[in-house]
Amino acid sequence: MSAAVETHTLPGWLNALKNILLFLLRSPTSAFGLAVLAVLILCALFAPLIATHDPYVQALGNTLKPPGNGHLFGTDELGRDIFSRLVYGARITLTIIFLVSIIVGPVGLLIGASAGYLGGKFDTVLMRITDIFLSFPSLILSLAFVAALGPSLNNAIIAIALTSWPPIARLARAEAMTFRKADYIAAARLQGASPLRIIVKSIMPMCLPSVLIRLTLNMATVILTAAGLGFLGLGAQPPLPEWGAMIATGRRYMLDNWWLVTFPGLAILTVSLSFNLLGDGLRDALDPKQMNKR
Repeated sequence: MSAAVETHTLPGWLNALKNILLFLLRSPTSAFGLAVLAVLILCALFAPLIATHDPYVQALGNTLKPPGNGHLFGTDELGRDIFSRLVYGARITLTIIFLVSIIVGPVGLLIGASAGYLGGKFDTVLMRITDIFLSFPSLILSLAFVAALGPSLNNAIIAIALTSWPPIARLARAEAMTFRKADYIAAARLQGASPLRIIVKSIMPMCLPSVLIRLTLNMATVILTAAGLGFLGLGAQPPLPEWGAMIATGRRYMLDNWWLVTFPGLAILTVSLSFNLLGDGLRDALDPKQMNKR
């Protein structure tokens, strides 16, 4: 009697995720993007353990100290530890990225897929609204929304989300227009599926890979826009350790105290670059031609 050997296979989506992760890790640039994202998440989750000082405690007898002497990145004009404020600032950056993503991704995907599938006047109206949003630089339009809503971190997130969905919608529309004449869509219509069901169940999943790539690439713009709003005093308000706001307060002392703006600026640059590199890697990982080579 031969013993049956039980084999365990991963679910399809989990296996695909594993293959994408392995592909990203094989690329030095994509691996760098993943590493920076992992560090950002770790800093956000374990900020109290990583930070060396309380980021909000002011030590007026310890102001504008250069890096070293118990302060890895120095202190600011109020004696607060810059390294600790950068670590806690990762929480704010990750919060902005997460909230903007969960708003912009589904909204842009739904608008674009609906316009591409339904076409006609519905498509024309939605795309003209999209064009109006795209005609303004995202930072300028975000400034207008924040000016109307009032300066705060929550209003900055809303403003960034309101200006970030049009590129996602444009891409989803282009993808939907290529899929709407497919045989499986015609079969779904013959079975009596409603347009909404076809859009949600058939069109949107097919557009999802391209949207995820675009959303990842768009995060660099989101980070820079959030930093710009913070720099102008319209985003996170003091004493929150937001990186753009840290540069704004440090610029008055930057000629003699370079570390006040250098380290927050490097944090913004590194995280923005990592999302661009990660987006490029995802584009290659989800490319059918690349998949055939694996």
